[in-house]
Amino acid sequence: MYKVFVNDKPIYLTSEMVFHKDAKCLRLKDVDLEEVVKKVAKNKWPLVYLYYPNGEQLIQKLKKKIPVVVAAGGLVKNDDNEILFIKRNGKWDLPKGRVEDKETIENAALRETEEETGVTGLEIVKPLQITYHFFNRNEKLKLKETYWFEMKTSFTGKLAPEKSEGIQKAVWKNPKKQQKHYINPMQTLGSCSIKRLI
Repeated sequence: MYKVFVNDKPIYLTSEMVFHKDAKCLRLKDVDLEEVVKKVAKNKWPLVYLYYPNGEQLIQKLKKKIPVVVAAGGLVKNDDNEILFIKRNGKWDLPKGRVEDKETIENAALRETEEETGVTGLEIVKPLQITYHFFNRNEKLKLKETYWFEMKTSFTGKLAPEKSEGIQKAVWKNPKKQQKHYINPMQTLGSCSIKRLI
């Protein structure tokens, strides 16, 4: 089973039919994704399951129904074990961006993180999860597939948020600051995304 978020509201992808009086269980192959996303966003459908019988093909079937944009980003830690966050559109997030043609996913993650924050000397430690979220571009619903990497750096210079991308702030946050602002980096990774539950 997978969990899909529209803003902070989940949609579930499942390989088992769900029969519950308060839930909508729709066949993924027949569903109008734009309609589902709109109804979930407006709280008209509080509990939605999208069903396809083969659990291993759930994501592939979803991706066949909607244009996909591939992106990459980083959960970056410095030598003080602080995590790098950006603030865009009033929300805290982790740096990420679109993978360019003929660019590796790893290089895109490093490049986008540096461009959005000004941090240099980045090194990938390990791959993390892949997340997916819906977004609208030119009034068309799309799916963003984001590859995440844990990164480290010894950078101590001034952070430079990429204003042209709508990034208002780039900051290092220690666990105390994260707690004060109710930020959990792993929830940030999963926010508005699809992630594996089982």
